[in-house]
Amino acid sequence: MGISKREEEYLEAIYLLQKNKGVIRVKDISKKLGVRPPSVVDALKKLSEKGFVEYEKYDRILLTKKGIEIAESTYQKHILLAKFFTEILGIPPDIAEEDACQFEHYVHEITAKKMKEFAQYIQDQCPYVLKQFLKEQKEKS
Repeated sequence: MGISKREEEYLEAIYLLQKNKGVIRVKDISKKLGVRPPSVVDALKKLSEKGFVEYEKYDRILLTKKGIEIAESTYQKHILLAKFFTEILGIPPDIAEEDACQFEHYVHEITAKKMKEFAQYIQDQCPYVLKQFLKEQKEKS
């Protein structure tokens, strides 16, 4: 059973809200994603049917084990991409954050792993080159 980019966004939002707030409601998700509550309810129904969340109308919302796995994977990719964009490519944090939100849904696990390994290698083996690259990028901006 596949999962769409939008469903991943919902799971990640629920995951982050749950981590930071504990008990979450439809209005919390609505506010975080900038969508109307009826859209959230529709998404929650679909996610519940697929076994990613436990949701009952007017009750709290919980991720299932399957939902947590997808949300954590998506969030880890997000963190990796944002760090790669800022620390390796020198992209401003606000743009890196925005791009990470988009890329995280399309980057394969193997690609993310290789990006992480490459970033670590460059930081460990070529810190001067990286520092020089970032300095030059900043000067161009």
